[in-house]
Parts: sequence; structure tokens; C-alpha cells
Amino acid sequence: MSNILDQFKLDGKVAIVTGAARGLGQGMALALAEAGADIVAVDFLPVTETAAAVQALGRKCASVQANLSDRAAIPQVIAEARKSFASLDILVNCAGIIRRADFVDFSEKDWDDVMGINIDAVFLLSQVFVKDVIARNAKGKIINIASMLSFQGGIRVPSYTCSKSAVQGLTRLMANELASKGINANAIAPGYMATDNTAQLRADEKRSNAILERIPAGRWGTPEDLKGAVVFLASPASDYINGYTVAVDGGWLAR
Repeated sequence: MSNILDQFKLDGKVAIVTGAARGLGQGMALALAEAGADIVAVDFLPVTETAAAVQALGRKCASVQANLSDRAAIPQVIAEARKSFASLDILVNCAGIIRRADFVDFSEKDWDDVMGINIDAVFLLSQVFVKDVIARNAKGKIINIASMLSFQGGIRVPSYTCSKSAVQGLTRLMANELASKGINANAIAPGYMATDNTAQLRADEKRSNAILERIPAGRWGTPEDLKGAVVFLASPASDYINGYTVAVDGGWLAR
């Protein structure tokens, strides 16, 4: 009889993680490696630090430098990954950007740039990944990174709010179509995390205090807080979970 903890192991699996150079993407890549997976680290920035940390855990790491805002580059991510690994089992769509301005002043460029990375690339990369999985008659796991603004409107971030609401909707659509093919699609909605994207908020003492007052846990989240959720959704332990968005938010949505 197998131990339930064995269901969380990712030995022999390969996980693609976008936005893996730093922050939440790096943290999730390391979590998956700790659980036994080899990693394909994808980012516009160099992923040298992430690759070294993965290898220090005894796992393999392939590095793919790609600008996901360039649609032509997206199929090449999978092609490059397949040069290093025969199978691709897990896709974590973490790459994302944010732009802040009042609604009446928000520029078309800031709209297009954010939507291009946060939702267009998620759709297109997931599509290429799914085609590869189906062609191999294999099973797969897709984990999209949503947000508190998948549930709420936010302030001064119109394109980010729309993109993250779209991520949640796309995750549900993907689950509806792909579950019968042995591919699970779920999402993680991080709460307010201490990353580059929130540096401006954390530097604003009044805004930061207002946020912390609402979080029952009383602190900003860290990349380490996502480790359990990403390993769970990538593992056989979550095989009957489809189309769900798991909030890792310190209780923010409970208020």
C-alpha cells in the first residue's frame, strides 16, 4: 500500500516554469525541483541563479531565454525544451508584468504590454504545450498564476485586473476541454507578495499599512508560501482537481 506522501513526488517529471529568473517563478521552480522534477526555466532575463539552485538540488535545469511578448517566440520555448527533455509534463505560467496609472490616463501601450504577457502568452504557450502532450499520448498539468485581482477590481491597474480575471476564466475553459484528455488545468492566486511587482506598494507606507491591516496573517507573502500549492497542483495528489483557483493569500479574501 502506497504512502499518501508518495502522491506528492514529482520524480521523473519535467516542469516548464515561465518567469523563473526571480520572485515567485523562481520560488516555484525550486519547489518543483525539491519534489523531484527537472526544470525548464524560461525568462526574458538570464536564469543563471535559478539554474544553479535547481542543479544544487540534484535536478537538471534547461535554460530558455525568451520574450513571451513576441508571439513567434512561443513555439520555440517548447521546441527548445524538447531538445533537453524527451517529455514535458508540467507547465507553470508565471511570467507577468504590471503597469500602474489612473484609469483616465492609462495608455494603450501599457494595456497592450500587460495583456500580451499576462494572458496572450498564457493561452498561446498552453496551447503549444497541450498539443505536445496530446501528440505523445501523455498526461499533463497546467498551473496558471492568477491574482487577488482575479476576484477584485483593484485600483490603477486596469490591464492587470483584466488579464488576471481572464487567466481565471481561461483556466476554467481549459479544464472543461482538457480534463477528459488527462490534462489538469488549475490556477494559483497569490495574495500580496513581497516581489518586484509590489515594490511600489510596499514603499508607500500608508498603502502598505492598509494592506497589512486587512491580511489576517499580518504579513506580506513570500515565494516560499507558494511551494506547497504548486507541488500539490503539479502532482498526482491533485488528479481530480480541475479548473480551480487556489488562493494563497494569508486570508485576504476571507475579510
